Amino acid sequence: MIEAVDGAGIRGFVHRPEDPIGDAIVLTHGAGSNCRSPLLTALAKEFCVAGFAVLRYDLPFRQLRPTGPPIRSADKDQQGIAQAVEWMKRQVAGRVFAGGHSYGGRMTTILATLQAELAPGLLLLSYPLHPPKAPTQLRTGHFPNLRAPALFVHGTRDGFGTVDEMSEALKLIPANTQLLPIESAGHELLSKRNDDALPPLIAQHFTRFVS
Repeated sequence: MIEAVDGAGIRGFVHRPEDPIGDAIVLTHGAGSNCRSPLLTALAKEFCVAGFAVLRYDLPFRQLRPTGPPIRSADKDQQGIAQAVEWMKRQVAGRVFAGGHSYGGRMTTILATLQAELAPGLLLLSYPLHPPKAPTQLRTGHFPNLRAPALFVHGTRDGFGTVDEMSEALKLIPANTQLLPIESAGHELLSKRNDDALPPLIAQHFTRFVS
């Protein structure tokens, strides 16, 4: 069952499983997308099949403008993530995990360093390690303060960082981390070649990671 949510600072869709396990995950989008992205929609359905309640939601910058990148909105976007997690905590009796694609995942990791109790585990999809063609501009300054276990899913053709670069960066994180490389995938991860196999692969890996 899918329900639309639009209120209390949250806009998105809730997927409620037929056979709930009691846990939930909230997922948000990248800088150029929204909660209706094919990747988030497919993952929400797959996690729901696995028994998770799922909230896929728009960050505050996207609620203000239907298109365009975030502009000086990091603090508000992190507040939006915190609101989404707290809202979902009121919906389920079990654990609430958090994650997102690209910018949404980066904001989630930053918030997790500021709020250690945010989530017991993170799912980071195509973490934007550095701008394309600018490998020295690393976005890892907060990694040594990240205490939440995190599964990173990264395409082998991602221009925002190679798999080797990601592997090296994860050494900065003191918490348990895993890197799931996706062969031939770019920054969007999902493609016509893997749209059947990728969502269940990610859901299965994350379920095992947090078990």
